[in-house]
Amino acid sequence: MTGRVQLAINVDDLEESIKFYSKLFGADPAKVRPGYANFAIANPPLKLVLMENPGQGGSLNHLGVEVADTDAVEAEQRRLAEVGLASIDERDTTCCYARQDKFWVEGTPNGERWEIYTVLADSPTFSGEAALEVSKSAERISTCCGGAR
Repeated sequence: MTGRVQLAINVDDLEESIKFYSKLFGADPAKVRPGYANFAIANPPLKLVLMENPGQGGSLNHLGVEVADTDAVEAEQRRLAEVGLASIDERDTTCCYARQDKFWVEGTPNGERWEIYTVLADSPTFSGEAALEVSKSAERISTCCGGAR
């Protein structure tokens, strides 16, 4: 699989976390929105996503692999199906302030959530529904990022 590994972690204080990870990786965030930031790190190749979720800081939100395009998403989904891994489609969905084509891998041995995705376009809203923007970060996250399973 060719792409960039994504690590999405819950943080208690987004501003403090942005400062820390900017220093750690020597890079500014690629995107900052209410309760959300991401870093597109070139070396090591990493998509670091920070999701403000007070009381859950330092815990894993989800994992992923960002691939080049929808064809790559579909190829990986076929490959994983051939080795017996089930998946849940989410095509043309808005999550994490981006419109995406993706799928979620089902049946991980420890309950971790893996997504294989490509970004189609930026989005002004977290999950594509403006009404959700006034809710708490934890509630937004539960409707996105594979949380509503």
